[in-house]
Amino acid sequence: MTLRETIDRHPDGLIAKAYAFAERAHNSQRRKSGEPYLNHPVAAAEILLEWRLDDATVAAGLLHDTVEDTGITLEDIRGEFGDEIAFLVDGVTKLGRLKYRGAESKAENMRKMILALSRDLRVVFVKLADRLHNMKTLGALPPAKQKRIALETSEIYAPLAYRLGMYNISGELEDVAFSYLMPEEYEWIRKTAEEQYAERLSYLNSILPEVRALLERHGIRPAAVDFRAKRYSSLYRKLLRHDMDLGKIYDLVAMRIIVATIPECYAALGVIHEAWPPVPGRIKDYIALPKPNAYQSLHTTVIGPREKIVEFQIRTKEMHETSEFGIAAHWLYKDRSRASAPANAGEAEIAWIRQLRDWQTAAPGDAEAFLEAMKIDFFRHRIFAITPRGAVIDLPAGATPIDFAYHIHSDLGNEASGARVNGTIVPLDHRLASGDLVEIIRQRGKKPSEDWLQFVTTTAARDHIRAALRIKSGSRFAAARKPTRCLLRIAVEDRVGLIQDISTVTARQRMNIMSFHADNPKGSRFPIDRVEIASTDPAKIEKLIVKLKRIKGIREVSYKLV
Repeated sequence: MTLRETIDRHPDGLIAKAYAFAERAHNSQRRKSGEPYLNHPVAAAEILLEWRLDDATVAAGLLHDTVEDTGITLEDIRGEFGDEIAFLVDGVTKLGRLKYRGAESKAENMRKMILALSRDLRVVFVKLADRLHNMKTLGALPPAKQKRIALETSEIYAPLAYRLGMYNISGELEDVAFSYLMPEEYEWIRKTAEEQYAERLSYLNSILPEVRALLERHGIRPAAVDFRAKRYSSLYRKLLRHDMDLGKIYDLVAMRIIVATIPECYAALGVIHEAWPPVPGRIKDYIALPKPNAYQSLHTTVIGPREKIVEFQIRTKEMHETSEFGIAAHWLYKDRSRASAPANAGEAEIAWIRQLRDWQTAAPGDAEAFLEAMKIDFFRHRIFAITPRGAVIDLPAGATPIDFAYHIHSDLGNEASGARVNGTIVPLDHRLASGDLVEIIRQRGKKPSEDWLQFVTTTAARDHIRAALRIKSGSRFAAARKPTRCLLRIAVEDRVGLIQDISTVTARQRMNIMSFHADNPKGSRFPIDRVEIASTDPAKIEKLIVKLKRIKGIREVSYKLV
């Protein structure tokens, strides 16, 4: 259903009200292309409707630019639409502060920032819809801005959509970004692949009746059989690995079979293999072992009719919805018991994706409870603050402007005399929150205060302060006791051999255990092991923690110097 049809069907509904509000707010505004500004939020809302998201998310899509680009305030939105929609609009507005300048090492921080700042995945959905339409209209902007936005899309938003399992959206973003970042390569591959695409589509159309008849003879009636053409950006990356030879790309166009159940997926695979021999090494079972972002499907490449190689992808309708829209697809299922539950993937998958998938399978039956479960809380121990130039700084929860300053440069930390957070002067012991825009006020030649040691959070800040204080002539801090060891707190699922594994890993890192104490409060599912290590080197300790987290049964590790 289109936005207009939705409004006509429910003229007094939330979406109709948000449309009327956005229309008034953007009434006199125009985009760079000259078209009415309202076209953009309407297009974003249309995308969100296509993803079949809830009314509040679609309304937020209509309103997402009102606070940033008109005289409307967040309080106006709250008063008119309530806290939920105000929260979503505020999240998208804050994401507008972020500016990515291509610093490769900071791309992951920015993706984390988007999620941590959002706290509700619907903010991410609105931002992705906003970005998708902006990319489609990028041609109206100056070339330099086109490149910057395309780079940001390629390195931040397309990978973010991919991680959320939103394959279709990720691929579309990648393709448009590719056309701006590498226009010559894009044009070459478009022209080169065009004839091959047409030839393979013609072949697949010719064998389609044969495939349908084959399945139906074995009692399998597919819900749909269609074709999936490989995207230009993905094809280009694959060609780089295959000497730019299109003849080596078997999945240029794949035949996609959608059936009702998982048993039918495997039955269809067997029928196809019985009719046509599979190519060795080209069978992939992503149903039993899903990809880290919950993608599920069976893939097989066979030597098909007329001795031509064909790739088949076989999946259920729910798997197909997930491959198209990722986590957003789960808003389709009001009764969670009907949605297919993806199996657990390997231990190496990204932790936050694993948690999202756990929520998908464990959430209660009603949509409201599931929505609440989707609130992102697994970044609660980190915050992501922003510099005046839009860079994202990853800090522990409870960090202050002094921690922020030392994270950027030791001289900035030493000479910090004040701070502005979101434009307001704050004390140096102010606790920062995710999304805060932080500016350090600097006084040249100034030295840090010993009092800072009472409130800083990061080891780096504490070490820099101590070093600067030791330089001060006659400082009473010079004689203060330095830390001599590290105390690790390890939350574990207890099992036989766990202590031995911890000891072995620690020894391999050439570190000595001074003491070991297990604390298992009554009723606690995860006991806490306290391990003292004879080291105060943060780099070595962080490396040890990475190794410890790979041990089966270890849930979380933290440390402090004592």
